[in-house]
Amino acid sequence: MPVPWEALIPFGLVTTMFAAAGTLFNISKRAQNQGKPVRYHIDAWDEMMMDRDKRLTGHERGQSDEATAPEDFATNSVWYTQKVVR
Repeated sequence: MPVPWEALIPFGLVTTMFAAAGTLFNISKRAQNQGKPVRYHIDAWDEMMMDRDKRLTGHERGQSDEATAPEDFATNSVWYTQKVVR
């Protein structure tokens, strides 16, 4: 059975475009996470730690090794206002 050589060019183009799109998407996600891999399966504890890191450093993926928190950490609170439903 002969091989349809004319079908290899579109196949190569489609494969190249999928590879390029996947690579660019991965680069974009890593750039948004300060070069770290994307987080999966985030539970409540991880969300609390991400909120704490954001309040400490200004970015959800940033971490600080300082022994003391910055001065503005005392004034920004994790408790958010809620609407009272009556």
